[in-house]
Amino acid sequence: MTGVDPSRLDDQQLMKELETIHRTRHDALLYGSNDALRAHNERMAQLEGEYLRRNPRRPVASGRTREGARERGSGEAATPGT
Repeated sequence: MTGVDPSRLDDQQLMKELETIHRTRHDALLYGSNDALRAHNERMAQLEGEYLRRNPRRPVASGRTREGARERGSGEAATPGT
């Protein structure tokens, strides 16, 4: 594994790691070797898994659900937080 075990990061460190890995995702996909992309995928999954473990009741915007996507597809505008 590359990097610190996500369970050992405090909340602020975890968020910083998540922000960094999401920011570098596009370049890894377009320009990284297969090994680099595989490592990126594994690390992102570890970090995201830890975030979800810590935040099982995180707020979910209605527009980010399947039902919300269906509403957007029917021409209705999604309102955040509803």
